[in-house]
Amino acid sequence: MIDPIFLVEAALNGILLGGILALLALGLNLIFGVIDIVWIAYVDLVMLCMYLVYYLVQVYGWPVGLGALASIALGALLGIGVHLTIITPILGSAPINQLLATGGLLFFLQSFATFLWTTDHKSVRLSLPSFEIAGIFVPFTRLIPFAISIVAVVGLYLFLTRTFVGTAIRAVSQDREAMALMGANPQRIYIVTSAVGGLMAGLAGALLIFQYSVHPFFGGQFGPLTFMICVLGGLGNMVGAFVASFIMSEIISLAGVIWSTEMGYVIAFVVFIVMIFARPGGILARRG
Repeated sequence: MIDPIFLVEAALNGILLGGILALLALGLNLIFGVIDIVWIAYVDLVMLCMYLVYYLVQVYGWPVGLGALASIALGALLGIGVHLTIITPILGSAPINQLLATGGLLFFLQSFATFLWTTDHKSVRLSLPSFEIAGIFVPFTRLIPFAISIVAVVGLYLFLTRTFVGTAIRAVSQDREAMALMGANPQRIYIVTSAVGGLMAGLAGALLIFQYSVHPFFGGQFGPLTFMICVLGGLGNMVGAFVASFIMSEIISLAGVIWSTEMGYVIAFVVFIVMIFARPGGILARRG
């Protein structure tokens, strides 16, 4: 019999994990919703940002805040660079070509990181206290990243709904041909979108490095889960991705306590497959 306190603690950990997953899923879903291309290598951009924070903070002694800002800046630059060098030439090409191009970038980044930094795991450890609630210890190393993630998600929502650029991004995502006829430049919107998506990746990298070790194949740990969340929530559906992030994180956390972490991921994938058959458009898609 499992102690109920462990289940409560697992549920809390699932919520904390869900905030980070939402950050990753919303960044990727934003890019897909506007540009209509899935960046297979998205989480590998996060990996590069994690390496940057590790070397700046752990090796060169930068303050944590400056390291995080550098990661965010690198993420935005990577987003723009990937769009200009890889995405722009393949816009309008067959979907298989788009997947092969971004998949090729994934393997390049993994090989490049292995060449530079080997496969050793690197991490940044912060000495932060924990606080207790009803016998449950909550570490600030997980609570602070969760809070920052939620603030970032709210900020993204306000950016998309309350600013001119955000409104243009949403308009292009709904009908890019009509926006072009109205005088808007979809290419500029694509670049801004890629920069914002990369910024979210940089922020995620800055938050993840304090909880997980980084290595060249870090994308294999969070990449498939991020894509699964995007599909489950509905590709291009920001609200659906946010909800799906917490659903999947809770399944993984609770099943990990009841059975094992590996079984938690198995159950998550089974739920994903069942939901895809039941609601192929996503959990929040309207029924026809």
